[in-house]
Amino acid sequence: MAKGTTEKIRRKAMGLTAFLIIAGFGAAAGSLFHWQILRGDEMRAEAMEQSLVTTSLPSMRGTIYDATGTKVLAQSASVWTVVLEPAYIAGDEALRRTIASGLSEILDLDEDEIYKATGEKGSYYNIIKRKVETDVRDKINQFKKDHEITSGIRLIDDYKRYYPYGTVASNILGFTGSENTGLEGLELYYDSELSGSTGRLISAKNALGTDMPFEYEQIVEAEDGHDLVLTIDETVQSILEKYLAIGIEKFQVKNGAVAVMMDVKTGGIVGLATNPNYDPNDPFAILDEKTAKAIEALPQDQQAEAEVAALQNQWRNKGVSDTYYPGSVYKMCVGSMGIEEGVITETSQFTCTGGVKLDGVKDTINCWQTVGHGTTTFREGLCNSCNPWFMHIGSLLGGEAFCRYREAFGMTDKTGIDLPGESYSIYHNFDEMRPVDLAVESFGQNFSITPIQMVTACAAVANGGYLVRPHVVDRIVDSDGNIVKTADTSYRRQVISEETSQLMADIMQQNTYSGTAKGGYVSGYRISGKTGTSEKVAKHAEDPSKPMEYIASYCGFAPAEDPQYALLVFFDEPDRENNGGVYGGNAVAGPIFSAIMQEALPYLGIEVKYSEEEYGQLDMVTPSVVGMTIGEAQAKLQEDGLFFDVVGDGDDWDNKVIEQIPESGSQVPKEGFVILYTQGYDIDNALVEVPDFFGLDKVNASYLAAVSKLQVSINGVQDEGALAMLQNIEPGSKVKKGTVITLTFANNETTEAFANIAE
Repeated sequence: MAKGTTEKIRRKAMGLTAFLIIAGFGAAAGSLFHWQILRGDEMRAEAMEQSLVTTSLPSMRGTIYDATGTKVLAQSASVWTVVLEPAYIAGDEALRRTIASGLSEILDLDEDEIYKATGEKGSYYNIIKRKVETDVRDKINQFKKDHEITSGIRLIDDYKRYYPYGTVASNILGFTGSENTGLEGLELYYDSELSGSTGRLISAKNALGTDMPFEYEQIVEAEDGHDLVLTIDETVQSILEKYLAIGIEKFQVKNGAVAVMMDVKTGGIVGLATNPNYDPNDPFAILDEKTAKAIEALPQDQQAEAEVAALQNQWRNKGVSDTYYPGSVYKMCVGSMGIEEGVITETSQFTCTGGVKLDGVKDTINCWQTVGHGTTTFREGLCNSCNPWFMHIGSLLGGEAFCRYREAFGMTDKTGIDLPGESYSIYHNFDEMRPVDLAVESFGQNFSITPIQMVTACAAVANGGYLVRPHVVDRIVDSDGNIVKTADTSYRRQVISEETSQLMADIMQQNTYSGTAKGGYVSGYRISGKTGTSEKVAKHAEDPSKPMEYIASYCGFAPAEDPQYALLVFFDEPDRENNGGVYGGNAVAGPIFSAIMQEALPYLGIEVKYSEEEYGQLDMVTPSVVGMTIGEAQAKLQEDGLFFDVVGDGDDWDNKVIEQIPESGSQVPKEGFVILYTQGYDIDNALVEVPDFFGLDKVNASYLAAVSKLQVSINGVQDEGALAMLQNIEPGSKVKKGTVITLTFANNETTEAFANIAE
């Protein structure tokens, strides 16, 4: 019996054991099936992730070229990342101290921090400084050589962005951040094209989580970014920026300025200058010294906010991001509407009595000439910039047609220019447009557009009526020189006919030669132009106790018979109180427009064609008399109708001329003079100070130049009543006697009616 009981117990134990074994193996098998079959891929991926470390390797960012394809505006140059490999040196106390001491001095870092970094035993890749320059790299390599350091310090290739021309085109180019990504301008807009593909450095870890040596690393090479070739010409861009800066200083402009030059047939932007600007090599530095000092003078708790506002202001591209009332420059569009619709012809007549009184409007909307222009043709009305004439055109068109053309000219949509931050325009829809809105908008007030919209509309007036696509990138090119993409230069639509376009160009040319836009006249270049002096009504409404501020603008194109380039110049808030009352578009923006065109058009290959009147007023080319005796030089100059004076030893007419001012081949006024310098002349006696010609008429400017032993060359308006608004050499500068100062003249009149409307 005892034996039977024992046998039963044994069988039960064996059965239980068998059950436990089967259950255990079953659970294990189930677990293996779950982890290896059902979740096998997931586990392998996690294991791989735990055993591998991936470090990004930067690609070389594409280069940005100007329109010539040869001038580099932005490029990436090699720099290096300094990496420690503690796993190789953690056990060598003396070497760690040597590395910490040497690198702290070379990299200007804390020695103790570097020493701690060298002791991280499980790491083969510990970054201590990024983007070091070539000279620093060389010092590190020399340090390694001097101390026979074969491992523990590595230099990894990286790239840093450089802008060789500094501030030139900064508001177009933008800049990059610490990770080589675009933050502003083209760098931001074309970031994906410029960036390329990031490479990878794949390193392994062992089972203990320690980095494996570099023998186990694998490198996936980065792919370089594409290059951009712009429509921007660096020479033209520099001309625009130079004269904007001159205008801002001369007219004490308080809120910046814009100049945009466009190829009217393709929409390519040849130059787009804005002020303020900045240096993209150091974009977080405030470039304007006055602004920087003003921020420093603020209480400490206000400085950070003011600095952010100042930086955003200098980064902002006013040409595409700011809106403004276009003022009378918009009349070129309204006149085109009227002619195209057939409601007026160039000989249509209207009587201006000095203002217009609309039903429901308290105040009269005045013409700038408050006594009125009387009965004039449309051609005369545009040349007079008569606002009642254009209100009349608006009423003949009606709101529906006016709004339709406004949209066709691109005033209600973004242009789509390839720059970030383009603003929408602000305007009245047809459904909400009242008669007073139509009247005021007909002369360019009470609706806001961007400068790029205005110059695009101007191009349509100029080029036969076609609305172009403004752009600053001509083509995208890969690292092998293959063109990846080209700009779309097709027309968006035709707004007006070629006949209307040609007629408007002719009327606007007359306006520049003998109308209210003479400030933009350039001898030898058939300029078609229109001025604008628009009120900043919204700003004035915020504080009516302060004087009204204005935007002075000038917009036109050349040559009138076959337009190639359009140019818009505007200055935001010229300080009329401290500037002799000068604030209008003709007097402020006109001379700058003229100076830009005079310098840019010859560079762009536009042929000079002088009228007989212009030819008779041309300056002469100075003959070469260097090396001649004084007597020989006198005879040559008299033959050319020029006078002379001698600085130095002039008693002996056999003395040789060693220098002449003006130099050979330069311009000198007819019946002007040449200063002959002989051996031993006193430099102090040769120099004179340039006077300030601002506000002088031609007679007084010529007299002041003569008593200063200087000469003047006349540019711009030829009228007797015109005043000097711009000079090419700053007052107070020291120059040699005989130097020719180019003065740009304009009429100081404001041809814009003011819409001080109360209802």
